[in-house]
Amino acid sequence: MKGGVQSAKADCITVIMLNTQNTPSPDTYFGCNVFNETVMRNCLPKKVFEAVMCTRKMGTPLPKDAADSVANAMREWAVANGCTHFTHWFQPMTGVTAEKHDAFLTPVSGGVILDFSGKELIKGESDASSFPSGGLRATFEARGYTAWDPTSDAFIKDRTLCIPTGFVSYTGEVLDKKTPLLRSMEAVSRASVRMLRLFGNDKVQRVMTNVGPEQEYFLIDKASYDAREDLILTGRTLFGAKPPKGEEMDDHYFGNLTQRVSDFMRELDEELWKLGIYAKTEHNEVAPAQHELAPVYTTSNIAADHNQLTMELMKKTALKHGLVCLLHEKPFAGISGSGKHNNWSLSTDDGQNLLDPGDTPQDNMQFLLVLCAFLKGVREYAPLIRLSSASAGNDCRLGGNEAPPTVISVFIGDDLQRVLDAIEQGKALDDNGKERFNLGVDAMPQFRKDTTDRNRTSPMAFTGNKFEFRMLGAADSISCFNFVMNTIFAHEITEFCDELEKADDFQTALHDLLVRTIRENKDIIFNGNGYGDEWFAECKRRGLPNYPSTVEALMQYDRPEFVRIFEEMNVLNKAEITSRKEILLDNYSKTVGIEAKTMLDIARKKILPVCISYTKDLCEAIAAKEHISPMLRISSAVEDALASQISDLTAGLYDAIEDLREVIQLACRADGVQATAETYRYKVVPAMERLRTTADALEILIPQDKWPFPAYSEILYNI
Repeated sequence: MKGGVQSAKADCITVIMLNTQNTPSPDTYFGCNVFNETVMRNCLPKKVFEAVMCTRKMGTPLPKDAADSVANAMREWAVANGCTHFTHWFQPMTGVTAEKHDAFLTPVSGGVILDFSGKELIKGESDASSFPSGGLRATFEARGYTAWDPTSDAFIKDRTLCIPTGFVSYTGEVLDKKTPLLRSMEAVSRASVRMLRLFGNDKVQRVMTNVGPEQEYFLIDKASYDAREDLILTGRTLFGAKPPKGEEMDDHYFGNLTQRVSDFMRELDEELWKLGIYAKTEHNEVAPAQHELAPVYTTSNIAADHNQLTMELMKKTALKHGLVCLLHEKPFAGISGSGKHNNWSLSTDDGQNLLDPGDTPQDNMQFLLVLCAFLKGVREYAPLIRLSSASAGNDCRLGGNEAPPTVISVFIGDDLQRVLDAIEQGKALDDNGKERFNLGVDAMPQFRKDTTDRNRTSPMAFTGNKFEFRMLGAADSISCFNFVMNTIFAHEITEFCDELEKADDFQTALHDLLVRTIRENKDIIFNGNGYGDEWFAECKRRGLPNYPSTVEALMQYDRPEFVRIFEEMNVLNKAEITSRKEILLDNYSKTVGIEAKTMLDIARKKILPVCISYTKDLCEAIAAKEHISPMLRISSAVEDALASQISDLTAGLYDAIEDLREVIQLACRADGVQATAETYRYKVVPAMERLRTTADALEILIPQDKWPFPAYSEILYNI
């Protein structure tokens, strides 16, 4: 019997070896395209390596004389891995990454040598006026600089050494999304270390913000994509009747992967792992053709880099499989859209998670102070958090009973609610310990119930040891929300420290601060259904602000109290905030403008002619029946009814086309960024909705083989 077991085990191992003999284990190639700590340890002189590690872990400046050593090691490593060029890889305000490639070539005596200096590593130059600057740079003021970020790993992509950098103007203003994030991380660390000193922790030197962004996306067949001008030009379908089957059966979520999707995910994982990206979880999402990828947590700046690379690789990898990856927040009307869940936490350099409540959160004063700072910050600066997820694409998704509402609130769950209530009321907490689940099957293990439930309707939910911000759109950079949240949190912790450091009795002052903060900010806590109509009535009663669209939200950016905290925390100055407001408003107008013009073009040139042609076919059918001998009594009632219905809708379509054309012209004549954005928001968007409603009604009536592009059912169920 024993021999039989050993034989079976050997056979099992043989099968596994046969199935995996050509598939290398991920741990053998993970990070192979990254100039990471292991590579640096082997390539750099010891003193230089230690200096780089000190910079990465403590934020200290890197000595200038170390740059040449790092640059030389980077070049040798990159060339050995097939690279011929390098680039400063940065994240301008376009929403995508940017890169300018330079060869490792220096001319010498009729030939070339491969060279890369410390100066080239540290600083690059770009035409700043060709990127969005919100008035910080004029066309004739072109110079801008890219500056090396030594806290993020350089990496190889497309045989090019990519060096993560920030992007600033010639006069020093920030022009990118990465630099404010790095500044905000410094602010959080300073404030949090100061707080920890009050609790007697003299060992911690640095506190990091960590992020795990869950990325949702759609995959569709490339042939369907190529047949849709709206998808090509705008990333979403501007027309399309809802299919007979959507997500009603809940059968796609966590369902079996089709072979094409499975192959895509497998290759995507491999490419991400080569870049040191901690891709961990993948599955089908709620909507048909929708999927999700979630990574393991890492520090905010690296997570931001990784997420930008993830979105880029999703698109590239999909094409290899005859697919197209859609990252728009709402590519299909009537179907759930795509978001990006930003899981935010705090950790110390000695391994603590400052958002871990422990087994007895009511006794964990350090955690409660961090929690109260978070709640107070969200309550006071909710408009900033709202605008950090504002975009034209996200307007199509937020508040639609598939994503969080546009009112900011915080879910903390029943257990923490009881703790805060007890502190506020000065009562002892009746705590019987964590509940355990018993599933009633002896073979299945018991396990502890989590501290909180998951509330998918909440914009910001506490999920055990982190906060999950669910409002971000799928295409958004995570940098924006995180530098906003970091700034708010750093500001609140700094104010708490200012108060507590002056106290004669720390414990009494801490208790009084917690009670006061809970009492004054408890209105931001909502543990119920954020999709319910009653919640919006409750929001008004509580005085919580509601900015239903991007335009209303962005108008709050430069309020004096918001400018003040950004400047105090050294994250953004007033000029940089003003420029961001203008950039984002302008981006909104351009996005909606492109969509509106695309709608106009499709409706005029494709939909309207089809409707007229089909009406003609029906009229000819009616005439043909009437021409037949009356003795046969062939009825044309169906054709009459259809022709009348389609004719009326076609007339409505034409009117809607003309209405849209007029309001687009009105928007083009608007004076200033704000007036233009408001015209698009209040005039153009409603006109687009009216045109779509009419066109979608016509799609239902006209045969599919005559309709000018694929229907939703063909697109969503074709892979």
